[in-house]
Amino acid sequence: MVASDISRALRDVRTQIEKAVQDAGRPADAVTLVAVSKFHPAAAVEAALLAGQRVFGENRVQEAAEKFPSFREQYPDLRLHLIGGLQTNKAREAVRIADVIESLDRPSLSDALAKAADQEGRMPDLLIEVNTGDEPQKFGVLRENADEFIRQSRARFGEKLRGLMCIPPAGEDPVPHFRFLRSLADQHGLPVRSMGMSADYPQAIAEGATLVRVGTAIFGARPSGVAAG
Repeated sequence: MVASDISRALRDVRTQIEKAVQDAGRPADAVTLVAVSKFHPAAAVEAALLAGQRVFGENRVQEAAEKFPSFREQYPDLRLHLIGGLQTNKAREAVRIADVIESLDRPSLSDALAKAADQEGRMPDLLIEVNTGDEPQKFGVLRENADEFIRQSRARFGEKLRGLMCIPPAGEDPVPHFRFLRSLADQHGLPVRSMGMSADYPQAIAEGATLVRVGTAIFGARPSGVAAG
């Protein structure tokens, strides 16, 4: 997509978010748009920045590290979320470059992030990814383990643990998954609920999302030749 297309798409998505927030009777600033720029070039990110977008999501640490540092000086209010499954050997670089890591899901990753934070002298905000569909092929803590893992993470990371994230199973009604995540976050006093993507973010907003992760509706389809992931 060219820059004008990205700018127009951003306006459309923001308008839909505003409508969904209003329809849900929520405060105007209740929802933050995370523009998911994975697999798209730095030029696409720059077009979104020029259109006023400041919060971005990337799946892969290496790709994020290549694209975003050059924009930090010009856009000091830029916020980078890492939203893909995170390998422990990428923890230090993730801690170095991210403002939010949305994919905490196991004790070994907690260990790696704590060590990385000691090494780097900083800790991003953290969200626990919950596998609300208990899908074996997906990242995320299983439902039955979620309460205990949240308690452990809260004890370890304190206020740096900000909330929960989920990706409902493809082909299923996402609403029950959104409701489960909201209920779980409420039970643990966590304010951030990252849920909803291009196909279902208005529904997620109706169910209490505070972050929506929108990629295709802003940047278009994944560039040809890029494998799914």
